[in-house]
Amino acid sequence: MTSHANKFNKAADAIAFDLNHRQTIQFNISKYNLAVEKGRERYYDLSLAKTRAASIKRYMLSNWDTLLCQFEENALKNGMQVLWAKDTQQANEYIRQIVVDNHAQLLVKSKSMTTEEIDLNTVVEKIGCKSVETDLGEFIVQVAGEKPYHIVTPAMHKSKADIAKLFNKEFNTPINSTPEEMTDYVRGVLRKQFTTADIGVTGANFLLADIGGVAVTENEGNALMSTSFPKIHIVISGIEKIIPSMAHLGLFWPLLASHGTGQQITNYNSIFTGPRKKNEVDGPEKMVVILLDNGRSELFSDNDCYEALACIRCGACLNACPVYKTIGGYTYDTTYSGPIGSVITPFFRGFKDYGHLSFASSLCGACAEVCPVKIPLPKLLLQNRKKSVEKDLRPLTETLAMKIFSLASTNRIAYDRVLPLFKNLAFAPFNFILWGPKRKMPTFASKSFSKRYRKDKKNEEKK
Repeated sequence: MTSHANKFNKAADAIAFDLNHRQTIQFNISKYNLAVEKGRERYYDLSLAKTRAASIKRYMLSNWDTLLCQFEENALKNGMQVLWAKDTQQANEYIRQIVVDNHAQLLVKSKSMTTEEIDLNTVVEKIGCKSVETDLGEFIVQVAGEKPYHIVTPAMHKSKADIAKLFNKEFNTPINSTPEEMTDYVRGVLRKQFTTADIGVTGANFLLADIGGVAVTENEGNALMSTSFPKIHIVISGIEKIIPSMAHLGLFWPLLASHGTGQQITNYNSIFTGPRKKNEVDGPEKMVVILLDNGRSELFSDNDCYEALACIRCGACLNACPVYKTIGGYTYDTTYSGPIGSVITPFFRGFKDYGHLSFASSLCGACAEVCPVKIPLPKLLLQNRKKSVEKDLRPLTETLAMKIFSLASTNRIAYDRVLPLFKNLAFAPFNFILWGPKRKMPTFASKSFSKRYRKDKKNEEKK
């Protein structure tokens, strides 16, 4: 077992029985569930909307190279600079160069999981440029010295009392501050950052091939502020965010909002089509789009799991997953957690270190049921498990145990000859190795089903 798998197991064991953590997560997700239920009720035919979205995303995957080239061609016509990044290192080198060339001292960043994927904050701060998170949830976890807990709700693991205590410690705000008062305080802090920043960074919810545009959806206006004042706007986007046409936003924006937050549509929806023109007053002087691969091509080339690239990052599968709700976001130790993260992370960061994540699922099917683009996540998790076994990446104890069980259970006659006492003794180690010390393996009955069946059948015949 790798160090990453060991770390995962220890973290899961510790957090799974933390009642305070569980209470906070259950409370926050219950609020989400109520909102999303109402959001979905607005659809006359939600199944049809999901089918259409899934079809467009599969069309994208079938024409990925063409659409990306179309986006680049149109983006260049719009005055953008387009850079292709093979991996994290190349993406960060581009960013470092932009920061150095422009003598940037302050960078404001709108919420973006892709920037978390490449650890942008650490990179720019190492060269003397301060990076400030401007999404309220991201701002909270940055102040706490943490990473986002959830791909949509970064501070989901914190209660309002936790945040009030944090702000009191860091900013000397009243310990009994209300959410509204804390939000107002952060707004005041960020206004100064927006107006003095040299660079603004956003992600992209969708890349629009037909117009060479970048679509960003948000609730706080921080992405608009991050792109209005700074002279440079950097977009960092995974190459899977491409969709064929701006017209498709009429389907995707409400679908993303209803599954992500329960809204009919988010408060701010923007399409950026380049730096400001000569006759425009507002906006950046320069716009750079960095298209990040970072393992996505490898995932695309996998015939079993490529559909995971259809994901629109709504976070619905995380909120539906009983495992995520028990062990939380930090246990996964990766940018993308929950069911979708367990599928894509082994391709992004290697099966050797992260293949174990695909086993962190009960395969209940809730994630597939809620997915707005119909990704068959349980099926993909099983495919990843198969890959881990074929690569000999599973623990030796598990491999031996499964082989022994396979040999025993495939020969019914031989299996019946073993006394129940010996069966129970043989499987007792599972309590401590695989099954876990918090529960016990079921004990074997004194008689197997086949023996009882034959006995009952004989008794019936005698009658």
